[in-house]
Amino acid sequence: MAAHSDDIIYPSTVPFILVHLACLGAIWTGVTPGALLAMVALYVVRMWGVTAGYHRYFSHRSFRTSRAFQFLLAVLAQSSTQKSVLWWGALHRHHHRFSDTPDDIHSPRQDGFWYAHVGWIFSRRNDQAELSEVPDLTRYPELMVLHRFEQLPAVALALACYALGGWSGLVVGFFWSTVLLYHGTFFINSLAHVHGRVRYVTGDDSRNNWWLAIITLGEGWHNNHHAYQRSVRQGFRWYEFDPTWYVLRALSWVGIVWELGAPPPDVVRNERPLGRATLEKVARQVAASFAGGLAAGLAERFPDAHFPSRAELAARLPQMPPLPHLPPLPHLPPLPSREELAARARELLAGHTVSFDDIVARAHELLAEWRVAAERAAAGGDASGLLPA
Repeated sequence: MAAHSDDIIYPSTVPFILVHLACLGAIWTGVTPGALLAMVALYVVRMWGVTAGYHRYFSHRSFRTSRAFQFLLAVLAQSSTQKSVLWWGALHRHHHRFSDTPDDIHSPRQDGFWYAHVGWIFSRRNDQAELSEVPDLTRYPELMVLHRFEQLPAVALALACYALGGWSGLVVGFFWSTVLLYHGTFFINSLAHVHGRVRYVTGDDSRNNWWLAIITLGEGWHNNHHAYQRSVRQGFRWYEFDPTWYVLRALSWVGIVWELGAPPPDVVRNERPLGRATLEKVARQVAASFAGGLAAGLAERFPDAHFPSRAELAARLPQMPPLPHLPPLPHLPPLPSREELAARARELLAGHTVSFDDIVARAHELLAEWRVAAERAAAGGDASGLLPA
């Protein structure tokens, strides 16, 4: 588990805690049928704002729309109290670039289930948006205003709930639905990287989960999404329930949205070779599973040299920068055979890919490069610098 020394409750997280505590107010306000109906309606409508707005539009730009509807999407999304569309989009783009690596802000593999689900909210490093991640959004002054006053849409909605439904409307209609929205959204960060089926090799732990797709209006087809992020449709097959897509498709019929990104047929059929970055990431994961044994063999030959531990190798070799191609040296520990690498790759990769042989070949090449570089470094007494900090 990665260390996060700044995981404390800082001022920006206080409203998040208070929203949960406010739900207890139903003990005194009671729960009316109208408030329950408002809770369900606000959950569904605002979840659509999260999935179509925060995620598919502002994070991935998977469709186009007018500037006016873009603003309405931002207001609807921010009524969920999940900060601004600039903050959400910036952190989500960062997540995809580093998914399930030590630099991911919410990875069950790296930090455990509960940190990935909700603990990351309390890390000060995640409070501010890196606006350089969203230059396509910062050019709109109205989005920058919403970024500055990020809770304004939610406060306006809360006041409307109180005006129309009294205290029960506020507590049950607004606060209950808001908390359900939080955890429905966060399930994609946590459960969708832990439970479900893997169809595509993506270099991370993303999974397809049908019941998460139901409660998140289609976001549960998470492995599909990581395989082709440009698609506005995340349920790639006709039977994969994706209400967010259904509504966006209907809006396209009347010209409110257009240029809806679609997964190419070879992606849907899983016939497209992996991109260079994904292939490299997966090959490094396979190579890392053998690197500890090679380090142990080298350590026997160079007892005075410092080598990374097996745990360090497993965690950090997948992120190691490319090594120069070095000429072979005699008497090195033996490399695993291509057959052994292929068997390990089959164990590690849950999905299918036409790039399987390329992954094995690249993993073999990485191990050969690392082994030669490690021996050269060990001869000088220290091989720890072969891995990034």
